[in-house]
Amino acid sequence: MQIIADLHIHSKFSRAVSPKMDLPEIASWADKKGIQLMGTGDWTHPTWFQHIKNTLEETTSGIYKIKGRNYNARFLLSVEISSIYSHGGQGRRIHNLIFSPSIATCEKINFALQKRNCNLRSDGRPIIGLSSKELLEVIMEIDEKCLLIPAHIWTPWFALFGSKSGFTSIKECFGNLDKYIYGVETGLSSDPIMNWQIAELDNRSILSSSDAHSGPKIGREATVFVPTMKQFNPLRQSSNEVNNLTISFTYQDIVDAIKQNPNGKLKIGYTIEFFPEEGKYHWSGHRACNIKYTPDDVVKNGKTCPVCHQTLTIGVENQIRDRSTRIITVDKLRLIKNSAGMTFVYDPEKKRRPFVSLVPLLEVLTEINEGSATKALEKYNRLVNIASEFDILLRKPCAEINTLGGEKLAQAIQIIRNRKVYINPGYDGVFGTVKIFNEPVDSNKTELTSVEEKQPTLFKLT
Repeated sequence: MQIIADLHIHSKFSRAVSPKMDLPEIASWADKKGIQLMGTGDWTHPTWFQHIKNTLEETTSGIYKIKGRNYNARFLLSVEISSIYSHGGQGRRIHNLIFSPSIATCEKINFALQKRNCNLRSDGRPIIGLSSKELLEVIMEIDEKCLLIPAHIWTPWFALFGSKSGFTSIKECFGNLDKYIYGVETGLSSDPIMNWQIAELDNRSILSSSDAHSGPKIGREATVFVPTMKQFNPLRQSSNEVNNLTISFTYQDIVDAIKQNPNGKLKIGYTIEFFPEEGKYHWSGHRACNIKYTPDDVVKNGKTCPVCHQTLTIGVENQIRDRSTRIITVDKLRLIKNSAGMTFVYDPEKKRRPFVSLVPLLEVLTEINEGSATKALEKYNRLVNIASEFDILLRKPCAEINTLGGEKLAQAIQIIRNRKVYINPGYDGVFGTVKIFNEPVDSNKTELTSVEEKQPTLFKLT
């Protein structure tokens, strides 16, 4: 069995989140997507935490399900916390994920944060004045089974390596506690290839999750856990085999996988990614002035907006170029297809976990239906009543997809599996635009080629 996990989402008590986002709504979308494990999100918020306690029941240690309902999705207690503080004479704004092994531990952490004058009621993702290191100290003193994962580490404004308020290293951020940072979340604007170029991440797990603010966005990125048994190979698992295998797992099994415990029951098999160009901070620019720079433009023209003369928001690709310690070129990657033709991307030495890049099924159907969200949603709901979204995107043979959803859908999914989509990259808070059958119109006249042919994310400037 493959346990597809999306461990970073938000509830209706976080800013800019759909008011529908309660636990049944989350579980319903998880089942449509084919996700077995969800983060609860937001357990520091008093009202949401009460909803968690009233709605969930423990199935195995640290893993929960919705009481009295037949949802397949299970839950792990997760929350994102925003730390805003000063360090080294500079303002820092860092988002961190906290995974908790139990409701009792959550209660103790909430009490400890409130004692330190943290306002947990203000938002589902609370803003606190504790540093990232202090936050880690608090949770580790309460329960060593807790795990802290720096969130969307390259986002310019609120992240560990963010260009606006981050750090130059994990060590600088967490000091002598850096050894407790076992993994990082890459965020939508970077993919594993980009992170494989950072030496400090060599021995840390790379995690992906959606940071979803609504049901349809759940699973746009995810982390897939698989059994550690040597004979298990996710590349060889058909749709029926994946769905018919079951495995009982605990919170500790998930943590052991992230910690890369060789004696653990699970390991990370692969991650499910956006094409990183679709992320809203992939390239640099200033949206207020309609300025978008490629990484080479930044090197050539500098980091100042030519219109308003303010500093540009420097994108993830430039950040990684500046900090990378090795070069990984396209020709060095290992591309291996599963039985359905889905391309798994491996690092040159196959030392790291591979990944796949997907376009969410609703986005695919919207393009096929010429931008009609209503028609796309109707077809989506019909399809996921037959097979889950990830079954369709990852595992179903194209001949079967043709039968289920038509020739155009089968063609689109084959293009995605071959990594040949076209993308107008995102910048300064503007999401990139993905096209499957046609190149998108780029208002900034950026030259576009297919993802397979273009290589800017794979090089370090010298």
